[in-house]
Amino acid sequence: MTKKHSVNEKSKQEQLEQFKKDDRNQALTTNQGLKLSEDEFSLKAGERGPTLMEDFHFREKMTHFDHERIPERIVHARGFAAHGEFELYDSLSEYTKAKFLQNPSVKTPVFVRFSTVAGSKGSAETVRDARGFATKFYTEEGNYDLVGNNIPVFFIQDAIKFPDLIHAVKPEPHNEMPQAASAHDTFWDFVANNQESAHMVMWSMSDRAIPRSLRMMEGFGVHTFRLVNAEGKAHFVKFHWKPVLGTHSLVWDEAQTISGKDPDFHRRDLWESIENGDYPEYELGIQIIAEEDEFKFDFDILDPTKLWPEEDIPVKIVGKMTLNRNVDNVFAETEQVAFHPGHVVPGIDFSNDPLLQGRLFSYTDTQLIRLGGPNFHELPINRPVCPFHNNQRDGYGRQTINKGPVSYHRNSLAANTPVPVPESEGGYAHYQEKVEGRKVRSRSESFKDHFSQATLFWNSMSDPEKEHIISAFSFELGKVKSKSVQQQVVDMFANVSKVLAQTVAKAIGATPPPGEDAALTKSSPALSQEQTIKKPNTRKVAVIVANDFSSDLPQVLNRLKQQGIQPEIVSTTLQNVKGADGSELEVQHTFLTSDSVLFDAVYVVGSSSANKKFRKEALTFAQQAFEHFKPIGATDEGVKWLQAAGLDSSPGVVTGDSTRFTDDFIEAISAHRHWNRHVI
Repeated sequence: MTKKHSVNEKSKQEQLEQFKKDDRNQALTTNQGLKLSEDEFSLKAGERGPTLMEDFHFREKMTHFDHERIPERIVHARGFAAHGEFELYDSLSEYTKAKFLQNPSVKTPVFVRFSTVAGSKGSAETVRDARGFATKFYTEEGNYDLVGNNIPVFFIQDAIKFPDLIHAVKPEPHNEMPQAASAHDTFWDFVANNQESAHMVMWSMSDRAIPRSLRMMEGFGVHTFRLVNAEGKAHFVKFHWKPVLGTHSLVWDEAQTISGKDPDFHRRDLWESIENGDYPEYELGIQIIAEEDEFKFDFDILDPTKLWPEEDIPVKIVGKMTLNRNVDNVFAETEQVAFHPGHVVPGIDFSNDPLLQGRLFSYTDTQLIRLGGPNFHELPINRPVCPFHNNQRDGYGRQTINKGPVSYHRNSLAANTPVPVPESEGGYAHYQEKVEGRKVRSRSESFKDHFSQATLFWNSMSDPEKEHIISAFSFELGKVKSKSVQQQVVDMFANVSKVLAQTVAKAIGATPPPGEDAALTKSSPALSQEQTIKKPNTRKVAVIVANDFSSDLPQVLNRLKQQGIQPEIVSTTLQNVKGADGSELEVQHTFLTSDSVLFDAVYVVGSSSANKKFRKEALTFAQQAFEHFKPIGATDEGVKWLQAAGLDSSPGVVTGDSTRFTDDFIEAISAHRHWNRHVI
């Protein structure tokens, strides 16, 4: 077997050398054989102008990419969705004429699809990845789609690079591995050679990329858009969704374990929360910049790899979205929903962000192949709630039965209907921005700073969050086989933090860069999850109970429920457990069917009649929760079990039998994690 293995390795090396000889010096061309002078930038009217329609190279590259997979989405394939409603707090007429942003008494129906980005439809949900957060507003002026992510920036600055990014992060084509993971050579080779990705990579290596729940992650529109009011005055805007429950994450070991224990963890959490009436809520926030202040900042506000620091441009909370109804059919709704950043209403317009400009083409193109033709807007989940009329006819999947002979404009046979609507009466008109410049494939000089905001993000993290980022880099790069790629990445992120790069270098056997970090300069506390809202609501607690439990237990459980906490009984079998006073509790889980990682906290009750096997199972739950920094509670015999295991007297471990126990345990649950706990 050793000899066979060496022959295979030699064959692979020979193939690689032959590939280098054959293809190393080949010219880059279009599919028509036209040699290309540039493949980094789309064709724009001026360095900061809009992308031009005549860019045949961009269209060919993007069209081919958009049609590479059928029928599941190329990216965001693994998704789950829910219905809800949006209500405004105060009128935004100062900034926009969009009708759904005028009247606080009007509730707008919405449909929201959450997703992972890299994995296929059957992949696990708790992988390290960005998450899609796409919202369709069914307004009286037509559908408006806010198509964003749970991270406010992106890997690339120009849409023409999107196929390259996704090709790099997807499973490597020669062996179709790894699935739904960025810990491999091609992704990190892309990062090292496309350094505009630095800021997004910092977010992706942070806790933000492994959210605790879809209900507990932020959403961002990513791009800079425009709001235009009735007087025609425009402001630049960024959109935010702020979860009412706060922004919380898993820890990496926990995320990996959940992928095996319950690969549907996030969708199950969303589904069950809505079924239980614990409706997920998100507040809509906007950041506003006046047009005259476009060049006021030390970053380009149109650069999609940059965020607007909340301390410099505050987020104004303007409304709330509540998800209150699960889908009736996942395929008909979640899979067939078609989002597009170009689905706008009067009062919302675009900026010249080159990534956004490319998306305005790409999304429709993708739906044409994925949903079988141009009539995807007629599917029930995509139909607007307002009437729609135009001269479009026929095509795959047509449902509208058009009457009469006329399907063109202008006409006299149908009294020139349907009739264009003037802007003053609600017709959409693009904001009249003055645009001029030479046709060029280039990027504005103001887009060339790739590291300052990556450093801002690092500076803003708490010590535990920094440790997690270092561990994430060490894990991901530890999976990379190429020593050259590993070293390139280490050298690249030395531009973000020497401490980060040096620590990771030691972990993976690379050469640490010399030097020290400068004293802390700018930071943004809003970027740290340590600053987030901390509530006990909807937290799931595994309550480990055996027969002959104390008569005080039902009172403790009721008190937890009153605080919105969800205690669920775990025992040896699914038979009811009986208390010392004859009362009974229904068991929802057994040690076999559940696991500590599926809960937010563990409460060990036990009893004097529990056998050795029960105590071992209970302590396994508690030990794993302890290692994941979760709250642990214990009463009655459970206190003795924790003491014997050395798990008591640590932060977030609450023991006792008094009324104070319940209050202290609720407080510990609210904290989410207890990072000051010493874990061996």
